[in-house]
Amino acid sequence: MKIIDVSDKYTYQTSHLNGSVNIPYDELINNYRKYLNKKDSYYLYCKSGKLSKRATMVLSSLGYNVFTLEK
Repeated sequence: MKIIDVSDKYTYQTSHLNGSVNIPYDELINNYRKYLNKKDSYYLYCKSGKLSKRATMVLSSLGYNVFTLEK
């Protein structure tokens, strides 16, 4: 399972899920081809859930297998 925390770097440093990698929302959305492969599945997370839900909607519309991981 690939978990991407889309929080900003400060929020990630203070609170994140073990095993997640931090790719802030803007970085992921602007450079998704650099980080994602359409053959893989990804779980997106952020503390509030707002950014991860927004990123899931955008990346799903581009054909990626992404899901929002909620607490």
